[in-house]
Amino acid sequence: MFFLMICKHNDGPAVAALRDELRPQHRDWVASGGNGLAVVLTGSALWNDAGQGFGNFGILQAESEANARAFAEGDPFAKGGVVRDIALTRLADTFRAERITPLTVG
Repeated sequence: MFFLMICKHNDGPAVAALRDELRPQHRDWVASGGNGLAVVLTGSALWNDAGQGFGNFGILQAESEANARAFAEGDPFAKGGVVRDIALTRLADTFRAERITPLTVG
């Protein structure tokens, strides 16, 4: 199954610094697919009109919504207090994932 994951971040200057601090661990989590919970096909930061980060998104492949949620909630951004809200939406079974080179290694 494929999912669109949207993570909205908390506000404030302390969050930006925390996001920068946790970014290497976040990238390792993405590369491992949360230790095999999901395959991250693509993702990126979300920016407001002022060019400031306010969240991130990803397109995930996971065996279940529970695995996709465990991936999202296990992310160092979520565990470290950067993320305030996680939304998961299942994508159509006809989603053309083969057009995307996965970010997850392995």
